[in-house]
Amino acid sequence: MVMISRTETSEGTERKLRVLFVCTHNSARSQMAEGYLRAYYGDLFEAGSAGTEVGVLNPLAVAVMEEIEIDISGHRSKLIDEFFDWGADIVVTVCDIAHQSCPLLPGAKTVIHINFPDPSDCGGIPEECLTLFRNVRNAIIAWIDRTLVPVYEHKRRLP
Repeated sequence: MVMISRTETSEGTERKLRVLFVCTHNSARSQMAEGYLRAYYGDLFEAGSAGTEVGVLNPLAVAVMEEIEIDISGHRSKLIDEFFDWGADIVVTVCDIAHQSCPLLPGAKTVIHINFPDPSDCGGIPEECLTLFRNVRNAIIAWIDRTLVPVYEHKRRLP
């Protein structure tokens, strides 16, 4: 489990942990992670996503998130530079390329790396690609539930 210290605003009040998911093009994995964290744990976390390069939101990522009633169709691909002043508490790189090229974000207390396969690389028939996107979506969800939610629970118990 990842450990992180209490986060306070300038007024001394506690604020939600800010989690930034980063992948290469911000087109699938990081977008699905942002959408899930925001939809299921938005009362606990602020979620964002970005890429080390700008891409285009993958329609298959939108489709598999819609299957679980999460709408990410309004998301856009964002460059990590947009988040330099955001104050991310946790930066999660979700692919090896982003992990290797991700610049340090000012103020980030924790950087976590986990490599999920890139479903956008699917060259198979549409149903095979959808299956790959679903598998990656489910792996991201399981990781968030198992890793980030316990971080929040730990944070709440700190003196």
